[in-house]
Amino acid sequence: MALDGGGGGGGGPVGFANSFTGPAQGLEIIGDHAYAYSGNFGALDADQTLLQFQSGNFYFVGQIFVSGPCDPTGLGNGAISAFQLNLNDVLIWNIKIDTTEEDSPSFAVVPVIIPPYTEVKLTVISILEEAGRVTSSNITGKIYRTRD
Repeated sequence: MALDGGGGGGGGPVGFANSFTGPAQGLEIIGDHAYAYSGNFGALDADQTLLQFQSGNFYFVGQIFVSGPCDPTGLGNGAISAFQLNLNDVLIWNIKIDTTEEDSPSFAVVPVIIPPYTEVKLTVISILEEAGRVTSSNITGKIYRTRD
């Protein structure tokens, strides 16, 4: 992936620059906007990396969305997961999501500012090992270019 965080850039599947090609760990750049979609991950009892990238010559202002595990074929089957955001290998936040109880948050939206040239890593771990219960995340926002 390019240092500026951009994927795409020239000719997606139908000839359009930056066409969506599916979930990926990296940050995609379209003009002054940026996004990354993790796709679905099984609720496993081991750390899984949902998103991982390095910001480039820009800072990012946006939000990170995380959703707790659910079984898309049998709604009501949930689990507990913990999401961790690391910037340059420093734990910034840890969020517990619980989809087993109706009175607990099943998702979270967290505002974030990411400085230039920062390594970003979002991970998840769940209390059970069941690939059929899936979790996901995304990051969306705007970038602001800096002068090198």
